[in-house]
Amino acid sequence: MTQVIEFPDMNLSPEEIKMTLAESLLQQGSVSLGKAAEIAGYSERTFVDLLLKKGISPITYNLDNLEEDIKNA
Repeated sequence: MTQVIEFPDMNLSPEEIKMTLAESLLQQGSVSLGKAAEIAGYSERTFVDLLLKKGISPITYNLDNLEEDIKNA
């Protein structure tokens, strides 16, 4: 499904907007790494490389994951 979203005039290219959205959704835990890469328009490997260059970890691990891992240890 394709959806069109209109943004106010900004000094960002469509590619920058997609990358920013993908980063944000990944960090919130709303999407997987693969889905974030797809949103950004890159392969997973390229997306990971771009995240790492920005100092952003491609691995998302939250407190819920930790608590579950501790229970299962």
